[in-house]
Amino acid sequence: MKTLVLGIGNTLLTDEGIGIHVLRALEPELADRPDVTLLDGGTLSFTLAGPIGDADALIVVDAAQVKSKPGDWRLLEGEEMDAFLMGNRKASVHEVGLTDLRTIAILTGHWPEKRAMLAIQPQTIDWGEYPTPAVAAAIAPACAAIRGLIQAWRHGA
Repeated sequence: MKTLVLGIGNTLLTDEGIGIHVLRALEPELADRPDVTLLDGGTLSFTLAGPIGDADALIVVDAAQVKSKPGDWRLLEGEEMDAFLMGNRKASVHEVGLTDLRTIAILTGHWPEKRAMLAIQPQTIDWGEYPTPAVAAAIAPACAAIRGLIQAWRHGA
């Protein structure tokens, strides 16, 4: 099973770049695995439709409004992810792009059945290269959740 871990965000905008920071934290352990692709999706583009379509499983990591305190995160799987994207159109700077990519993938028959979004509540979206301390504290548990999800999917969960 080919799993795509897609980090989204702008690392010049503090907490907005958390998806990329999580991706970088996963690199030492997952970068050499042939069944896992780590991809910096930046601020999204339609060119990501190809890698999404090629994946058997998809994990998106992004800053999003999960209506919680900064640094809290939620792991949304399958239809729960879809509902979040479709029902909370203002929850992330990138949701229009994610929704559009989802539509393209569905139309082409390539929206992975195994899919999840790890959404992290930002504190500040302003100029700065590093996440705020509260959001940075979410990196290690987010990485653990992603590793656990990949493992569960590999074993048929």
